[in-house]
Amino acid sequence: MHSAIYPPLLSPGARRVALLLLLGLALACMSASLWAHGVNENDKAFIEGASGINIIPYMYLGAKHMVTGYDHLLFLAGVIFFLYRMKDVAAYVTLFAIGHSATLLLGVLLDIRANPFLIDAIIGLSVVYKAIDNLDGFKTWFGVSPNPKAAVLIFGFFHGFGLATKLQALTLAEDGMIYNLISFNVGVELGQFIALAIILLLMNLWRLSPGFNRSAILANAALMTAGFVLIGYQLAGYFTEGA
Repeated sequence: MHSAIYPPLLSPGARRVALLLLLGLALACMSASLWAHGVNENDKAFIEGASGINIIPYMYLGAKHMVTGYDHLLFLAGVIFFLYRMKDVAAYVTLFAIGHSATLLLGVLLDIRANPFLIDAIIGLSVVYKAIDNLDGFKTWFGVSPNPKAAVLIFGFFHGFGLATKLQALTLAEDGMIYNLISFNVGVELGQFIALAIILLLMNLWRLSPGFNRSAILANAALMTAGFVLIGYQLAGYFTEGA
């Protein structure tokens, strides 16, 4: 499902670009860390103050969560990075959606709880996993080849559970909760579709460039770095606040 390309020794200019890209992603992750699966104050006030069935507002909140959830987007970008056929893209994104939807709904409705910092650290790990997979690192470095579809489904469970832990921290009205959660989840999938369409468009344009093979290595190195930053931030939060 992926193709790893190993370029010759990078020129000094390419190394500088790679360094700036890695630094930029790391800083972006750290500055936006509160948005990862987060609920801002305005949305929190609405959720805690609303009662009854609110289909459209919850759909909007779900879509907003996906298109502003850079951890989701980093993982999805990694998943489709070397997928060239739409049926393959659809298969992997469907698996992610199934996993994400299941734990989002069941986590809240059944009140299944876990430490949110640890769940978000695993979400960061999913980004690292996908970057290593794209570089064919598991086979090259460790002599193993994880099932990519199973991995996307499993990590999808954690992505959905990450948001469930945040919703559990809010006071949700019992009246209309099931309908509102389903609406929220539908919004998440709509947001995912919009974000994915944009990512695919940009990715296809990028693939037409003559330097794609070399820049693909740099991009996945940056993706891996961003994942490690996410992991480090969440583990720091766990040991300082959530342990």
